[in-house]
Amino acid sequence: MSIKQTIETLREELRVHNHNYYVLDNAMISDFDFDMRLKELQVLEEKHPEFYDATSPTLRVGGAVTKNFDTIVHEHRMYSLENSYSKEDLDDWEKRIQKNLGDVPLEFTCELKYDGASISLTYENGQLVKAVTRGDGYQGDEVTTNIKTIKSVPLKLKGDYPPKFDIRGEIILPFEGFAQMNKERVENGEDPYMNPRNTASGSLKLQDSALVAQRPLDCLLYSIVGSKLNIESQFEVLEKARQWGFKVPTIAKLCKTTDEVMEFVAHWDVHRHDLPYETDGVVIKVNNLQHQEELGYTSKSPRWAMAYKFKAEQVTTVLNEITYQVGRTGAITPVANLEAVLLAGTTVKRASLHNADQIEKLDIREGDTVFVEKGGEIIPKIIAVDFDKRAVDSQPTNYITHCPECETELVRTDGDAKHFCTNFYGCPPQITGRIQHFISRKAMDIEGLGGETVELLFKEGLIKNYADLFTLTKEQLMPLERMAEKSAENLVSGVKKSTEIPFERVLFALGIRFVGETVAKKLAKAYKNIDTLMVATEEELVAVDEIGERIAKSVLEFFQNEKNVEAVNRLKSYEVQFSLSEEQLENQTDKLKGQTFVVSGVFEKVSRTELKKLIEDNGGKVASSISSKTTYVVAGDKMGPSKRTKAESLNVSIITEDDFLIMI
Repeated sequence: MSIKQTIETLREELRVHNHNYYVLDNAMISDFDFDMRLKELQVLEEKHPEFYDATSPTLRVGGAVTKNFDTIVHEHRMYSLENSYSKEDLDDWEKRIQKNLGDVPLEFTCELKYDGASISLTYENGQLVKAVTRGDGYQGDEVTTNIKTIKSVPLKLKGDYPPKFDIRGEIILPFEGFAQMNKERVENGEDPYMNPRNTASGSLKLQDSALVAQRPLDCLLYSIVGSKLNIESQFEVLEKARQWGFKVPTIAKLCKTTDEVMEFVAHWDVHRHDLPYETDGVVIKVNNLQHQEELGYTSKSPRWAMAYKFKAEQVTTVLNEITYQVGRTGAITPVANLEAVLLAGTTVKRASLHNADQIEKLDIREGDTVFVEKGGEIIPKIIAVDFDKRAVDSQPTNYITHCPECETELVRTDGDAKHFCTNFYGCPPQITGRIQHFISRKAMDIEGLGGETVELLFKEGLIKNYADLFTLTKEQLMPLERMAEKSAENLVSGVKKSTEIPFERVLFALGIRFVGETVAKKLAKAYKNIDTLMVATEEELVAVDEIGERIAKSVLEFFQNEKNVEAVNRLKSYEVQFSLSEEQLENQTDKLKGQTFVVSGVFEKVSRTELKKLIEDNGGKVASSISSKTTYVVAGDKMGPSKRTKAESLNVSIITEDDFLIMI
């Protein structure tokens, strides 16, 4: 046997043993024998670098150092899930699905919700080429080198896998491994880690992959995204992923009713404590992938999936003081400062009280013993007061009347849950909050500039609004605390590079109240540039898809303010992008203006996503359900019969994919 054949034989043998041990939990050889074969392979590879293979099992031991993790845009956005806490929530969700799809038989795939760090793995021609953290859902950090050290992640696939796809899952730290890590830390005189989830998440950003390799991380996969996958259901997704070599938990059930779903939830709410890793609920998905495509997404989550959260952990502690935070819009948020208490593996010292109504409703007072819960929300909340422990001289909470930062009298208009400070341009937290929003990842994404630095720059009088960022120089920055020459250079170059950020994100960055990412995209597409948007009337704004009266009024108020107009004009002079790019404009027309389309079925020439984009790029509106306002239904193969019936009953024109492509 040649050297090359020996190396390839050893690699394949070690891959099989890796899969048996880490995925199937069925070791066929001893650890000693495995290590001996691995060392033999390492020696041969070192002597013969010409036979290098990026998927070799020897690369799992780590050793590469990553100083900066590249930010990668997800080809397919990673959405968050809507939460539910009762059977009623699930029934309401099912009704919404039936309303969208029509009266079709439904099946649900139920899987456990693993509490770890979300990851997206990209495979091309059966090889792992990229691993990216969830980040903000739109983009994350590339951590491929670290992920390769996790033994249950296949570097090379087997079977009938598609040429390219992304597979999503959670990086977790099993209880046993976590306990062993903490035992070793305590023996070394170090503080133990607080919980497995945060430790797993932190492990992905370690610079030395050899350290990651030493941690007993695991990867559980549950979702595949891509085009032309030839898979018809979520349950089939799980089966296929197992066949290709992924570690996919076998705890999944196909349910035909929400009653069956609740039986699954009830069982695992009790038996989850027998599992080797953390779970915090059950994920319920519409099983049919075509139905998933039909249902689509809201701006935040898929309409076809729901997370049922297990009963939240609850503790009692003492509320020492109520303080008040001022947000960038002037909204006041009361905060409970608590006696430190351990809750769901995290030390909790603060909890949101939301608004004055919440304080009054629960009769929350300083000095109270309160029940704190951490359920579906990341931030803990107070759910009740233990009145038996209330002091006799306790005084009701009087909500503040003036801003805690600038002393401006607070206002609360009809329909607002919160009180507001109206000193928009003079209240320090509002000024710095707007700048922090401007530089944030989903907005201008300015590298080298964080929230604390913004506070420092404002305090030192170097910036008063976000336009001032573009006048900063290295010489101004270097005298500041913790600001070395390299840091100053990075900040200045980061600000300059942000002029490449596209118009829709710049519009979001301006911080116009009620204009989130989705609304900013709609406005950018409708108005093409900032000048036409600035002179738009309320009537014109409301005519834009998904823009209501409240948003329209907010946009008008923003551009009627001289200080905002001045800031925008300054940003223009610094060459910030305030219009759609030539490429975006080339792909846009008004051919379908005023027309509403519903897309249903499977298409041959373009994907459903591409079809919807073509509609929007040509000025049309995409709706999820058919109504009297629908202009056309674009029907593909396997169009839902109930949708066809509804379209015919409303005399809505049904056109083919080819008809539509001719139309544009």
